[in-house]
Amino acid sequence: MAKARAIVKRRKAVRNIRKITKTMQMIATAKFQKSLKRAVATKPYTKKVRELVAELASSLGESVEHPLLRQPNAATASHRIALIVLSSNRGLAGAYNGSVLRAAKSFFAQQEAAGNKIDLFVSGKKGVSFFNFQKRPITKRYDQFGDLPAFAEVERVANEFMKAFIDGQYDAVYVAYMNFISAGLQKPEVATLLPLSSVSATDAAAKQGRFKVATVYDFYPSAKELLDELLPQTVKAQLFQFFLDATTSENVARMIAMKSATDNADKMVKSLTMEYNRARQSQITTELSEIMGGVEAMNG
Repeated sequence: MAKARAIVKRRKAVRNIRKITKTMQMIATAKFQKSLKRAVATKPYTKKVRELVAELASSLGESVEHPLLRQPNAATASHRIALIVLSSNRGLAGAYNGSVLRAAKSFFAQQEAAGNKIDLFVSGKKGVSFFNFQKRPITKRYDQFGDLPAFAEVERVANEFMKAFIDGQYDAVYVAYMNFISAGLQKPEVATLLPLSSVSATDAAAKQGRFKVATVYDFYPSAKELLDELLPQTVKAQLFQFFLDATTSENVARMIAMKSATDNADKMVKSLTMEYNRARQSQITTELSEIMGGVEAMNG
């Protein structure tokens, strides 16, 4: 009887855990749907801004110059770069945090082997805990970003890094995050935020040459004035997109992890039920044998 009671208690505990994981799965699904709409809605804007900046750079030709397009050389390089790591504030998200942090750790090893010093900036408690455990100093941590990062908060962060880059404090700014490609595919990446090399005149000219189409635009105000206005906006939009992709990927990972936990709990309940039935059947058989033995003893 003691064994059957222990199985009943364990089955009850597993059922309670299943209720929790099922609820967390439903919450993660709702958050994913909300964050997905934001991430998907902003991607066309981010892409179009970069295309427009590339066209502006192409119209200026080789004379295009801007502090945000600065490429460090041997004379001006500080050999110091900034790395922003986007992790989550909570766990139970499968391999989400581990994948991003491994990508950041690999990037550290690569850059330090190249002789660069790295200033680390971390968003999310899981990333902070990891780097504290690794005894790697964190220059600044960001705790203000939740499930729905606000553009105003991201804009302030982007302004800080643009100022540091323009002042020559950093040769480059990178972001380690989970790139959301689709609901079934997310990849940890370390992307370049600054300098904006992908919107240079050379790349724009290469695209035109590939399609053999040269489009001529008239700009008002001038192309240079527009470029001065749009380049900072491109950095802000790109960083905001990184945050949105990271949040959406986190919700997907948690949704999948909680679904897997719920399914495993269902399997465990079925297994415990079968084990309880066998134990109960064995107990009944033993009791019947004892009764029959007692009857036979009385009749004898």
